[in-house]
Amino acid sequence: MTATLVTFCTTFAVIFLAELPDKSMFASLAMGTRMRPLWVWLGTTSAFAIHVGIAVAAGSALSLLPRPLVGTVAAALFAFGGYALLRGGEEDDDDVAVRAPVLGAWATYATAFTVVFVGEWGDLTQIATANLAATREPLPVAAGALLALMTVSALALRAGRFLADRVPLRVVRRIGGLVMLVLAVWTLAEAVLG
Repeated sequence: MTATLVTFCTTFAVIFLAELPDKSMFASLAMGTRMRPLWVWLGTTSAFAIHVGIAVAAGSALSLLPRPLVGTVAAALFAFGGYALLRGGEEDDDDVAVRAPVLGAWATYATAFTVVFVGEWGDLTQIATANLAATREPLPVAAGALLALMTVSALALRAGRFLADRVPLRVVRRIGGLVMLVLAVWTLAEAVLG
């Protein structure tokens, strides 16, 4: 496996697991029950693409700083993300819903775009994407993150209820948290050992 493929796969796995218990997934699920799923997916995908671009640009700018400093900060942020996922959310996930009437195609797109665009600022997945882009190749990070976000949105629209009924969110959070902690240790080791 090349370094590029490893970066892509790592990014996909981290972002996928971090996004599963996220509000955007539940917003997609809720919107998909009342609106046209394809247009919801197109709206969420557009918003995710902008956020990934911003995160990768920020991470790439950080990569200009000394590598040990960037690695240490990235490791700390991964550790915080892991802690946040393992600690779990304070809010009830059932409360995360978007109440909207059935809308036309463009109104559905605009609603989905706006909900995700506003909701993802400073989100764990955006921070994780920036961290990965700061320490790895930006293009595979961007591709892996965007594909993961698009996949979670599609899953929420197509099989969200199935997942929510069968896989407890605390299990998904724990797996995602453990992956983030492993990435924190890995990134710190790379920063210290070079």
